[in-house]
Amino acid sequence: MEKIILTDTSMKTKKIVIFLNGFMLLISAMCMNAQDNAAISPNDYESASIVKTGDVAPDFTVKMLDGSSFRLSDKKGKVVLLNFWATWCGPCMQEFNEIPEKIIKRFEEKVDFVFLPVSREETLETVQKKMTQLRRVGIDFPVALDPDRKVYDSYAKSYIPRNYLIDREGKVVHTTIGFVMEDFEELINMITELLK
Repeated sequence: MEKIILTDTSMKTKKIVIFLNGFMLLISAMCMNAQDNAAISPNDYESASIVKTGDVAPDFTVKMLDGSSFRLSDKKGKVVLLNFWATWCGPCMQEFNEIPEKIIKRFEEKVDFVFLPVSREETLETVQKKMTQLRRVGIDFPVALDPDRKVYDSYAKSYIPRNYLIDREGKVVHTTIGFVMEDFEELINMITELLK
């Protein structure tokens, strides 16, 4: 009997969190500036990108949510998926819903793979609150902070989510912008190839 009550409570909590996420997506879509809310054309993407496929990924150090530090150059020899996101970004949350199953679980045994989601221009408190909320529905992984947007600005001018797939030599081999399932699946395939 207790197990049924816990399951019902968990389902209710999950439904509430999903509803709140949907509501936040709607609000964020209305609040985003026009540039980040616009349809992306290839020309827009090109002009808004500083780092492109084939470039060496600029080095940086970020503070993780748990207080530790992450330096990209320390991960040379590993495949790194660098993801820029924000708590208010609807497409970022769509992508986050896919990441636990399709990235974290799929590559958790690969010690030479690193997933680094970096929150763009948000406070520690805002990111902590969002990650606590997401943890309740099974979205749980370490995240980094870029509160002054320094790291993001060395990679791009606008648009999130953005993914940069970085090979073992520190070169960007693939980039994505926004969230489209076909692009996300292609990204997973490229990670798989790099880890062979």
